[in-house]
Amino acid sequence: MKLTERYTKKTPKFFRTLRNIGIALAAAGGVIIAAPISLPTIVVTVATYMTVAGTVATAVSQAVVADENKDEN
Repeated sequence: MKLTERYTKKTPKFFRTLRNIGIALAAAGGVIIAAPISLPTIVVTVATYMTVAGTVATAVSQAVVADENKDEN
């Protein structure tokens, strides 16, 4: 299966929810990193980890596809 085919197929409900949580984490982390005020180093570090974790969770969740040829034995 090509990568383009995988990304266009239907994603299971659990992974759609996980993808949305990942998007929210990445967005929140990005907002904190880009804040125009000076924040403590630990806050920026945690925001960086949130952004990375959210991005990875989103990418992995989007790549999961429902098995159309699933055996129901």
